[in-house]
Amino acid sequence: MTLIEKITTLKKEKNAVILAHYYQDKEIQDIADFVGDSLELSKRAAESTADIIVFSGVHFMAETAKLLNPSKTVVLPDVKAGCSLADSCPPKKFQEFINANPDHTVITYINCSAEIKAISDLVCTSSNAVKIIESVPKEKPIIFAPDKNLGKYLAQKTGRDLLLWDGSCIVHEAFSIEKLLELHKKHPDAVIIAHPESEAHILKTASYIGSTSGMISYVKEHPKNKFIVATEAGILHKMQQEAPNTILIPAPSKVDNTCACSECAYMRINTLQKLYDCLKNESPKIEIPSNIREKAVIPIQKMLTLSA
Repeated sequence: MTLIEKITTLKKEKNAVILAHYYQDKEIQDIADFVGDSLELSKRAAESTADIIVFSGVHFMAETAKLLNPSKTVVLPDVKAGCSLADSCPPKKFQEFINANPDHTVITYINCSAEIKAISDLVCTSSNAVKIIESVPKEKPIIFAPDKNLGKYLAQKTGRDLLLWDGSCIVHEAFSIEKLLELHKKHPDAVIIAHPESEAHILKTASYIGSTSGMISYVKEHPKNKFIVATEAGILHKMQQEAPNTILIPAPSKVDNTCACSECAYMRINTLQKLYDCLKNESPKIEIPSNIREKAVIPIQKMLTLSA
């Protein structure tokens, strides 16, 4: 049997479900039961009736699935699949930041560790961040972490004065504004779309700013058929499937002249072989101490309720 056939067979035998993020390699996206962004994957994890959840993404995503399914086995193809944004917010330092700013409601982007979620009041994704922020009374000050770029965008979008943690995603900060403008000159008929984790000068060029799922919906529904896409290049695979008659051009990176796109090295750690191995061996498992899980799941459940 091929590796894909082995995975499909094993998945049925073990009553497993494969969840994959849009930024995964296309081979993994194609074999997954569901491909989505952080909000959609959180919902799928919460609704899952499978005994085993194989989460093809990065560590914080698999942690979220485990938080919502403490009695299920949750595995990640490679435990080293981390996240630069999550790493930019160490729990001890963030707790000190909270302590130095009492009486603030703490809202954290889902791209953070379980320990960070455990000291948060609310969690959000790029899809529902505006709704989550607007659920907090206007007179209540807000700490937003860990992504400063997303935080700046949300402050502008909501009109709220957000106290921002100084974190960022290396992938979304890798886009070159000079190369992007140059590219747009070559393709003046292309619509620029961007993820809100990108830097402000990139967002100023965009006709649409939104989550990964929002970007796909925008491309599907837009009358034009050419787009310059400023987010992790893995999204182009699903976007092309959903909108087959469009021309998709990845936004250029600052440093890589051999590739026009920006890719997350962490996302690329997962492979089909590792996916098969983790399903077969039911390892590496995601484990979260109960004292952290009990606190961290509360803001996630609040988010899911507010996003219903």
